[in-house]
Amino acid sequence: MDKELGMPQARDPRRAQAGRTARKPDFLLTASELREVTTFAVAAAAEVLPLYESASPNDARPRRAIEAAQDIVQGVPRSKLQRMTAFAAHRAAKDALSRAAHHAAMAAGDAAASVYLHPLADAAQVNHILRAAAHAACATELIRTDVPHAAEASLEAARRRATPTLVSVLSRYPATPESSSRVAQLMRRLDTALRDNSEITNAR
Repeated sequence: MDKELGMPQARDPRRAQAGRTARKPDFLLTASELREVTTFAVAAAAEVLPLYESASPNDARPRRAIEAAQDIVQGVPRSKLQRMTAFAAHRAAKDALSRAAHHAAMAAGDAAASVYLHPLADAAQVNHILRAAAHAACATELIRTDVPHAAEASLEAARRRATPTLVSVLSRYPATPESSSRVAQLMRRLDTALRDNSEITNAR
């Protein structure tokens, strides 16, 4: 039987400082389901990783984040490595030489951070599932200015990669809220399409 994931038994240091224990899980999330989520995020991030590496060939931080996430996909236990490489990739995004490279590095960091998806009925948790794909779509949109609706095509490719298990996990969480940021808008469109089993349209 697959292992069931709940919240960590140890206190989160930040919550411990506030004198609060970790919140109890709201539903079940198995190790194999978490691997599906990470597989989905890694696929999106890997597609745009070359955008960062072509601009900063000597900076391996985003690649290391993706590799740390791939360890989880291959069954390696979750550790501090994923958190550390996620933070490092997000810092790399701040150092990026272009907006496209920024989003590519963010996608890599989000892929590593996807392993920290928790079984809490909180819309913010959906970031762990879909934000890597949304950043990848942003990166694609910025670099492929010659292709109409490049972001939508990227989201549609992500939608097609999603497995029934991925959609099942997503459905346990509240829907992504509306927001003015481009990343959040793309994430909401992917969220809606996955829940409704509908194709990504070109309407902005």
